[in-house]
Amino acid sequence: MQTTAPVMFEEVTCSAGQKLGMATLNSPSSLNALNLPMIENLLQVLDHWRLDASIVAIVLQGAGDKAFCAGGDITHLYQSMCDHPEGENPFAEKFFHLEYRLDYMIHTYPKPVICWGHGVVMGGGLGLMAGASHRIVTEKSRIAMPEISIGLFPDVGGTWFLNRMPDGTGLFLGLTGATCNATDAVELGWAEAFIPQSQKDAVFRALRQQQWSSSESNHSRVTQLCRSLTEQHRSQAPKGQIDQHRAIIHQVTQGDTLAEVIEQILALPANDPWFEKAQKTLAKGSPISAQLVWRQLQTGGRLSLAEVFQRELIMAIQSTRQGEFREGIRALLIDKDLQPKWRFNTVADVPTEVIDAFFEPPWPENPLKDLGQK
Repeated sequence: MQTTAPVMFEEVTCSAGQKLGMATLNSPSSLNALNLPMIENLLQVLDHWRLDASIVAIVLQGAGDKAFCAGGDITHLYQSMCDHPEGENPFAEKFFHLEYRLDYMIHTYPKPVICWGHGVVMGGGLGLMAGASHRIVTEKSRIAMPEISIGLFPDVGGTWFLNRMPDGTGLFLGLTGATCNATDAVELGWAEAFIPQSQKDAVFRALRQQQWSSSESNHSRVTQLCRSLTEQHRSQAPKGQIDQHRAIIHQVTQGDTLAEVIEQILALPANDPWFEKAQKTLAKGSPISAQLVWRQLQTGGRLSLAEVFQRELIMAIQSTRQGEFREGIRALLIDKDLQPKWRFNTVADVPTEVIDAFFEPPWPENPLKDLGQK
């Protein structure tokens, strides 16, 4: 096995002779940030494993002990936007096109996909985990969609999963980039199981010992295993943040306009560091990103999964052309001055036509038009 490969792939033989396909994101120094070679490798191998009858289930994990995947490799995206500041950007278009195609593949994969979501799981990493059929989080899982801080929007299917969260939590998390722990993730539907990191080897041994058969039965076997282990270790789960703030989140996200919702979130006296940090992130975030979050959730609730990725691809490509995304990355990761110069000071200053432009297809035919077609 080549330890320098972007993704390490292994086929592990189970006790009954079938195999588990193990895919390990292999860039621990970057917290396994999702880059284009990783995406291309995963697409190719997952497609092969999908057709291989000897492979009964897939395991996704990250190398190292700090992260499953901390997000997309935005430094290379930044360089591509500097090289192509307004018009066509071949690298960015390829990156987002293939990333979303990979996310959709995982969402619709016919075999169980078990994601071990330990450590940091953000942005593009959450896009991978969200589509898995069985998502496991640990005591150190830190999950968020912090795109408002870099002038992007909650992509990789955010329109789909944020819209399905209860009591305004999807809108709140999209606007504030607030970090969730394992208990929050299970409550919000980002994960099915809490299992301590110390039990990882035991989980994989149990998977190898399963009596695998048909696809439907295999899904049930993994579900039962996850439920059993979650119940055994329930007392070790961290105290959730969302449950503590559910009533407040529901209260402040009720509003007819984005400006009203933001005012309510910022005006509420912070009673703990978690909520205060969420407020600060929102206050410092991109007003354009906030408008995009509002629009994508207000108008995306009835979209199919395929339509979600098709529309988010349009939004992502337009984001590479409008300047806000580039500026956000510059301030956070390139110059690290943490002082982004956003195009507008408040959400009320953002003209409607500016947001409209993010939803205008930049090409005559969407590269993801085939999603959902048989």
